[in-house]
Amino acid sequence: AKGIDKSFGDLTVVKGFSTRIQRGDRVGLVGPNGAGKTTLLKMLTGELAPDAGSVRLGVNLEIATLDQKREAVDPAETLAHYLTDGRGENLLVNGEQRHVVSYMKDFLFKPEQARTPVRELSGGERARLLLARVLARPANLLVLDEPTNDLDMETLELLQELVAGFSGTVILVSHDRDFLDRTVTSVIAPEGNGRWIEYAGGYSDMLAQRGGSKLEDRKARSKAEAAEASPKAEQAAPKGPAKKLSFKQKFALDSLPKKIEAVTASIARLENNIADPAFYERDPVSFQKTIAALDKERTTLAALEEEWLELEILREEMEG
Repeated sequence: AKGIDKSFGDLTVVKGFSTRIQRGDRVGLVGPNGAGKTTLLKMLTGELAPDAGSVRLGVNLEIATLDQKREAVDPAETLAHYLTDGRGENLLVNGEQRHVVSYMKDFLFKPEQARTPVRELSGGERARLLLARVLARPANLLVLDEPTNDLDMETLELLQELVAGFSGTVILVSHDRDFLDRTVTSVIAPEGNGRWIEYAGGYSDMLAQRGGSKLEDRKARSKAEAAEASPKAEQAAPKGPAKKLSFKQKFALDSLPKKIEAVTASIARLENNIADPAFYERDPVSFQKTIAALDKERTTLAALEEEWLELEILREEMEG
């Protein structure tokens, strides 16, 4: 992608973004809901044309996608029938014939579950079934949109292994920091006003790089302000003892990660509730209250993350 832009009316979602994604890269897209992650993802995969700039897709590109909506499955259909499309006991997996029971074992299913109807699956098992179907398709680009939603630990670990073992390129959208740290080679994050920046490494690396950039900016401003205010006094002043965070600041820095984790879990629960297509029809008042609660939690999360980043920058600044 080179210099791509995208706006909807007066809202600029992407402005002047460029990147080169190569075979084998694992790229994470992060940011709050409404930041434009899905729009950027669609432009990078050729599903949506940019207003300006260009996107050049790889030759013979084949895409396999697992998105937030997850495809509908007949609850009465058996696992084997679903995976083979009712064409017997074999299926084609990346050009190779596999027996359905053997392939199911790759996704932690027992042989006897081949005849199990989908309605009897747990949430984690259902997610593994959808992964099995997506990954059976010939593909050199795997697109995962919030793949960790509703996954149990066993399925999450399997997904990490599958992403690591995928021979092509992976682009994924996720709020799961730990998952991103374990799987991606770079992170693309919004910086406001349609500006997106790509950082090397996982989510923690991105935070460190963003914090370092802000820290350098703050140091430069502090030096300039101090020099302008009293250059002679600065030269004459003896060096005092190293500054440290106050007890209140240190307590906040230590406690914020747990608060962020709790709010993130709350957001996941609320998002899971509104993902139920029957929720609005069943109770529209509760649905609207859930939407309002979700917006509030997202605002809280953004504020907590910003507070943590500011304190972390301050700590680094004081420690040298």
